[in-house]
Amino acid sequence: MSGAPGLVLRLAKDYRIAFLAVGAANTAIGFLWFAFFDYLYRAVSWHLTIGGFEIRFDYLLTLASAHVLSVLCAFVLYRRLVFRVRGHLWVDLGRFETVYLVALGVNAALLTLLSGLLHMPPLLAQALIVLVTTMISFFGHREFSFRRKAEETK
Repeated sequence: MSGAPGLVLRLAKDYRIAFLAVGAANTAIGFLWFAFFDYLYRAVSWHLTIGGFEIRFDYLLTLASAHVLSVLCAFVLYRRLVFRVRGHLWVDLGRFETVYLVALGVNAALLTLLSGLLHMPPLLAQALIVLVTTMISFFGHREFSFRRKAEETK
């Protein structure tokens, strides 16, 4: 990485701990965005039932809305407080979003299955799914989003 270590990394002295600390804050922020949009879109119940399997489009709209705001917040926090990389802003944001789109796809599939097939309340389902998506984002950001070539870190 290039640039001085971010505040959280300086305090934690280990990028894994710093990443998890900022990730915990991001998870809480993302969950609050999800709850906000769930409340906002609850009046609009778009769904499709196929053979007893219910797909709730309002949950997916909630997820997409929360995703956009959560990713932008997370990108700023990781870039400023943990990695402190310089340059490549748009490339980093593109890579960052790619990692989150993979996590979002997994999230959407699991949310659809848990809420549609098991009829689990969406907030409970999302709380369980967060464990899976956290691991996806940790490894994706560590290995891809903010990675620099060796000659760029000198």
